[in-house]
Amino acid sequence: MTDEPPAVRIASPSFSTRERILGVAETLFARHGFAGASLRQVTAAAKVNLAAVNYHFGSKESLIEEVFRRRLDELNRQRLASLAVVQAGEPALEDVLDAFIRPALEQSMDAAGGTAFVRVLARAYAEHDERLRKFLSDNYGHVLREFATAFARLLPHLDKEELYWRLDIVAGALTYAMADFGMIKRKGDVTERSHRELAAAHLIRFAAAGLRAGS
Repeated sequence: MTDEPPAVRIASPSFSTRERILGVAETLFARHGFAGASLRQVTAAAKVNLAAVNYHFGSKESLIEEVFRRRLDELNRQRLASLAVVQAGEPALEDVLDAFIRPALEQSMDAAGGTAFVRVLARAYAEHDERLRKFLSDNYGHVLREFATAFARLLPHLDKEELYWRLDIVAGALTYAMADFGMIKRKGDVTERSHRELAAAHLIRFAAAGLRAGS
């Protein structure tokens, strides 16, 4: 006996159906935006009916949130784990920046939708969706606050407002680097991983200089 309604019973297991919907939704939200991509488009591309989306997510808003949870839960777990490691010693500013930046660049390399999620993340910044912004703040704001505390200890010359301005700019530069649409393109003889390592090194060096600058 199963709790799943008959309309949702398809050949793939429930977990696979859920993941397929999330993957398709992520791609469509990246391409068309949250308002532009309809549930009808999602169900058609995922080859499921609307009942499947309602069963697994309940609403389009909840589906959008789960698209973010699927990536950001793991990203921020890695960030906090890296931060804990560097704080066990006497970290330099570059060490804390590495804990913040490197996991995000690693995720953008994920062959299973990493690039699409970067575009989805950019949409979250660009689209003025207060509900989504509140969701992100409520669920992931504590991670940014932990990093802000770590940065504040290393940058006592900056007051809170100035520090937050600079961290916002660092976060924006990180999103740009994750998207990989800048002037620096990967050369044919350079692996994707090597290219990302170079991006991380340049961004950490640049961000450290900006954070250390006099107020």
